[in-house]
Amino acid sequence: MKNIQREDLHIISRHSNVTEQTIERAPKENIYHDKAMWQKFLRLFFITLGIGFTTAGIIFFFAYNWADLNKFAKLGLTEILVIAATLIVFLPKINNTTRNIVLTGSSFLVGVLFAVFGQIYQTGANSYDFFLAWTLFITLWVVVSNFAPLWLLYIVLLNTTFFLYTEQVAKDWPALLVIALLFLFNTVLFLILLFLDKDKKIETVPKWLTYILALGSITFATAGMIYGILDGYHPVFPVLAPIVLLVFGLGIWHGIQTKNGFYLSVIPLSIIIIISALLLKISEGGSMFLLVSLFIIVSVTLVIMNLINLQKKWNHEK
Repeated sequence: MKNIQREDLHIISRHSNVTEQTIERAPKENIYHDKAMWQKFLRLFFITLGIGFTTAGIIFFFAYNWADLNKFAKLGLTEILVIAATLIVFLPKINNTTRNIVLTGSSFLVGVLFAVFGQIYQTGANSYDFFLAWTLFITLWVVVSNFAPLWLLYIVLLNTTFFLYTEQVAKDWPALLVIALLFLFNTVLFLILLFLDKDKKIETVPKWLTYILALGSITFATAGMIYGILDGYHPVFPVLAPIVLLVFGLGIWHGIQTKNGFYLSVIPLSIIIIISALLLKISEGGSMFLLVSLFIIVSVTLVIMNLINLQKKWNHEK
């Protein structure tokens, strides 16, 4: 009964002898959030908002007063804030969600600490060293907390570290190879998360985290395919293209099996962009631009119509 939807109530109302009072009471009990749920949401929202504004305020404080602070004050204040935020995590009276939110704020402060240290002593290190140190020093917190927003921060740091490494150290790496590796990395992370959630090896994975990883993977795949097409078919492209097609095919199959319109909308959109790039590679004349415009309009319309039909079919099956 807890998974009842609005459509189910309409069907029950039309095809059963359930009283109107029961129908009116069902949304309040199974669809609308009650007072306790709203209180929980607002409590977590304001805690997150407060920690976010506090972290941003600390960053702007150092930025504004940088010239007036000596190096001991800069490092000391930042270290005290990191230690204080970390100690709050060990308080026994706070719940796990609040503890994880505070730990996420502490992870951001670790980045501030390394930034302050680098500015004071002018280590001359590359930018990727900063993000690498930040990533390494919060690894234990990420694993222990197993908190989705903290995992998202960690994944962003990993991607940023690798990208800056290829920009500042491995400068001879082809751009398409870098994009392909980022695509493979985020795809592997997405698949691991998907299998862990399916097999219930870990607690319920938030849908938004899965969607962000899928969107990141599709974005890098799209960028790689376009770069490979417009760059004159780089040697990496013949390897990347079949992998992208395989992943896209599996993604569409997964979307159909799980009745999830996200994958059935994002992947076709990526395919439309790739085909448009291929057409523009063939010719850049005015007639081709007109053809590409018509192709985008027609293909997007067909995708939307197909999604609407699938949604109606899935609702009918329910």
